[in-house]
Amino acid sequence: MTDPQTEIPIRAPAATSADDTILPFEVATLDLRGRVVRLGDDVDEILARHDYPAPVAKLLGEAIVLACLLGSSLKFDGRFIMQTQGDGPVQMLVADYTAPTGKVRGYARYDSDGVAAAVAAGKFDSGTLLGEGHLAMTVDQGPETSRYQGLVALEGNSLEEVAHEYFLRSEQIPTRVRLAVGEEMRAGPDGMRHRWRAGGILLQHLPKASDSARVPDLDPGDAPEGMTPDDVEEDDAWVEGRALVETVQDVELLDPDVSAERLLYRLFHERGVRVFRNIEVDAQCSCARENVEALLKSFPQDDRDHMVENGVITVTCEFCSSAYVFQPEDVGAKVTS
Repeated sequence: MTDPQTEIPIRAPAATSADDTILPFEVATLDLRGRVVRLGDDVDEILARHDYPAPVAKLLGEAIVLACLLGSSLKFDGRFIMQTQGDGPVQMLVADYTAPTGKVRGYARYDSDGVAAAVAAGKFDSGTLLGEGHLAMTVDQGPETSRYQGLVALEGNSLEEVAHEYFLRSEQIPTRVRLAVGEEMRAGPDGMRHRWRAGGILLQHLPKASDSARVPDLDPGDAPEGMTPDDVEEDDAWVEGRALVETVQDVELLDPDVSAERLLYRLFHERGVRVFRNIEVDAQCSCARENVEALLKSFPQDDRDHMVENGVITVTCEFCSSAYVFQPEDVGAKVTS
């Protein structure tokens, strides 16, 4: 027997997680839509590549999960970019998700002494590490279209709270997000080592809405017709859904022995929950030598000349740490004495 809309056999929830995937779902009886993200090797590859301090790695992992939760609902070829900028020890977080390929990448810029001081003082919550600033959410459909960008202040003690504030103020869509990042011990070719895992769930209340959960400002209209945002926030169905998702524990989002399907069944089986096809996630940077070369050639002559060190120009990608080395003449630079 199959679900005619998805052509997926109706079966019991999977016993174990499918890592590096996004699972869309709906609870039609409560007008709820959402997605569950489970990241294993992909998030470990991104975080381990830069050897971040643990609090920084955890923050970046949360940003990557949030980018996957929001970017995966794009219905066109494009990128969803999430970036924080603040005056705390973690000066910047960047995570972007490319649709429909599922490519994701991220990096953090931080002051190592400031992070160490915060850890020593026992103040390494998100609010302290990020400080005051803003979170920008950007939708980029390519060079021939205008970017959309929404901003919200970095207020609260977590990225979850910042995301809630964004949807409340900018989109007026009842939304709840849960994010979790943690480490596990796993055997590898060099023996046992710590590996990162991450997970998250996004839930939105969309009565009389279109057939897909929204991402920032892609569709017209916010609150359902005839209802104010406050009315929707106190809708009985949303109150129930919100209460259920707030019971989700970090271990349920991280445990490989609890699949995304099993988690959704635990939460919503009494109301009935339907899942759709998994979206695969791939940790892959979009940098390329030809793109870096074109970027260098776009700089003013004086800037290119001053980039020459030890007879070459070296550009390192902040996302994947790939180093691109150019001879000065390759990009029209001059060696200055």
